[in-house]
Order: sequence, then structure tokens, then C-alpha cells
Amino acid sequence: MNREQALSILLREKLVVIIRLTKPEDADAIVAALLGGGVKAVEITSNTPGYAQKISQLRKKHPELLIGAGTITSVALADEAVAAGAQFLVTPNTCRQLVKRAHQLDVPAVMGAMTPTDVVQATAAGADIVKLFPSGELGPGYLTSLARGPFIGTPFFPVGGVDEHNARQWMEAGACGVGVGGRLAAPVSSPADAEALTQKAARIVADLKNYPTFEVTP
Repeated sequence: MNREQALSILLREKLVVIIRLTKPEDADAIVAALLGGGVKAVEITSNTPGYAQKISQLRKKHPELLIGAGTITSVALADEAVAAGAQFLVTPNTCRQLVKRAHQLDVPAVMGAMTPTDVVQATAAGADIVKLFPSGELGPGYLTSLARGPFIGTPFFPVGGVDEHNARQWMEAGACGVGVGGRLAAPVSSPADAEALTQKAARIVADLKNYPTFEVTP
């Protein structure tokens, strides 16, 4: 899969579930429950112990799932993540060198940005998607000011404070997709937990299908 194909999936699905764990073995049950709810893309953060090995394991076990690496803050981490099988890279910050390296590795760069200056720098660097972070502290109105003001046509994925209850609000504010952690990536300790997670995932997946897919300008 190349960069364009992976980006197409991210924009079509409009949802990335962020998995950040203290016990990497918990990821298997979480991913199984998410798949049951129709989730097609997840990221494993680099501060999850053994994240690279877990990405490799999940790629082999679930070839139908798009798996990325999050909290990528250096070129060395980018190289490590893609070598492990990561199909897209997500950063918490704005960094031209990371976009350049992601594209050399033929994977999309989802680049963290908070301020208008960050957004300009991320888009100038060639970021495939701008991750508005931390979006929970900023609020949907802030996104609207960006996405329907100076940055019309910029693909934003808000991350932070987004869940199955407010994803629609973010989409209405101008997002083209969302990143969700927390409630959609909590450890599963029983069949009831797994079913509850599957149902949460299914609700947000269904909600996001009501919004158009962002079209990349050639």
C-alpha cells in the first residue's frame, strides 16, 4: 500500500482510533472489538511499551486494518515505525523534517498543529492531514474559525476530547475526520466490555458516514 492509498482510506473512513496503553497485550482485545464495530484505522502510540512489535503483530493478524504509529516526534521514530509496518505517521507537533521523511517512506503524515502559524507550517511542509491538537481545550468553535476562515480546503482531524457523543459536533464545525482515544481504546477485561466497546465504535462509525469525504486536490 502506498501513501495515496493509505490517505484515501483515512479520508474515507474519517476515524482513527488512538491506542495508548501501559500493557501492549491489551491492544489485541481492543482491536478485535473495534473491528467488530466497523473501525478501519487505528494508531499505536510510540509511548506504548513495545509499540513497534505490536504494530508488526497487528499487521500480520489484521491485514484488513490500516495501522499507523502515533506520537512520532523524530525521524528515528518514523523510521522505526515504518520498518515495523506502520502505514501512516501521526505527530503531536509541527515538524517539516517529519513530513519529508514520511513521504520518502511513502506513508501519509498526519501532523499536529494548534495555532494558525502551526497550520501554515504544517501545510507548507506538505502534511497530508492537519491534526488539530489538543482540540478538547480549543473547542469546535476554534476549528470553525480555522476551517471556514483562512484555511478553507485544509483537511483537519481534531484530536483530544473527541468521543462518540461529540464527533458530529466536530464534523459540523469543519473537520473532515476525527481521532478518538480514551473511551474507544480502553482495556477490555470481559465479554461485556468488548460488546460495549464494539457498540460505541459502531455508533461513531455510523455517524461519520453521514458526512462527505474530503477530496484531495491534485
